[in-house]
Amino acid sequence: MRIVLFYQSLISDWNHGNAHFLRGIASELIARGHVVEVYEPRNSWSVENLITENGTEPLLQFQKAFPQLTSHRYALDQLKFEQVLDGAQLVIVHEWNEPELIERIGEYRRIKGNFVLLFHDTHHRMAAHATLPFSLKDYDGVLAYGQVLTDTYMRNHWSKRAWTWHEAADVRVFHPLPKIPRTLDLVWIGNWGDDERTAELHEFLVGPVKDLQLNSEVYGVRYPAAAIAALESAGVRYRGWLPNYRVPEVFAGARLTLHIPRRPYVKELPGIPTIRPFEALACGIPLICSPWHDAEHLFTPGKDFLIAHDGNEMKQLIEKVLSEPAFAEELAINGLATIKQRHTCAHRVDELLEIHAEVVTETREMVITI
Repeated sequence: MRIVLFYQSLISDWNHGNAHFLRGIASELIARGHVVEVYEPRNSWSVENLITENGTEPLLQFQKAFPQLTSHRYALDQLKFEQVLDGAQLVIVHEWNEPELIERIGEYRRIKGNFVLLFHDTHHRMAAHATLPFSLKDYDGVLAYGQVLTDTYMRNHWSKRAWTWHEAADVRVFHPLPKIPRTLDLVWIGNWGDDERTAELHEFLVGPVKDLQLNSEVYGVRYPAAAIAALESAGVRYRGWLPNYRVPEVFAGARLTLHIPRRPYVKELPGIPTIRPFEALACGIPLICSPWHDAEHLFTPGKDFLIAHDGNEMKQLIEKVLSEPAFAEELAINGLATIKQRHTCAHRVDELLEIHAEVVTETREMVITI
């Protein structure tokens, strides 16, 4: 099958947590023999910020890390849809694209295309909208990465169909690396960004690390000077941007990690954990989370990971994991087993191909009925 994917970026993961899953899905489809073509805007915000901060070397390193993946970088006013879309059987458009592109692909599908066209929503933006900033009337449906988001699309009549399609781990890249010694007590990987979890980071990360005097490091981007100063005062080493494919080796060198979701996910989109827990559990590192409600029962809290309800409980749980190796190992083993059983990119590709077949069957039945 020829599949065309329109991503915000394939080649950059700067402030782009979806890159892990998007790369993993493309890699899995290619491994199964599908022809996959990825398009991303030439002026991608993620790519431009990555180059501004780190130069072009990260793009070369991406090619070495993912030799099977390439992307076509386009200018929207020069994109020729006849060349890009003719012959495609499945087209997926990620939500972090220009509204003009989203609608133009829909229009082309209505006039000339006979492919299945799906919109992929992986963020909390849309849940806050009263109306969509674009029309999906020419799309076959929406892939939403949480049930609450799926319900939002259907309740607001934004799409004729919607399926819940959770993120998952690319276990080709994210897996335990037992030969790397665990020299750190704690590592946290995440972007600061937009004041959506500033208080939570102070309560669940900075405070406990400072009180327990842990050997710890933090990776991520968009950290204001005040945040870096707070980390340094707590004895935390701030390491800046980390290529996503290097996360497993960093996790391998630490005894535990944390998941501290942004406020909109906790309040507006309960049940959507984002990619971070999938990454940690796939790498076999013990995980402690600040409060979030696993409304869709993706995991088993207390078995796959721990939840701390406030800063004091976070300190207690950190101490327990660090002081009880057998308990920490059991936690890591359980989380990894859940990933392998239910939450890999192979599982999600199976789901995607079932959705494609469902749409094709319904379309054929509709044509026969007419």
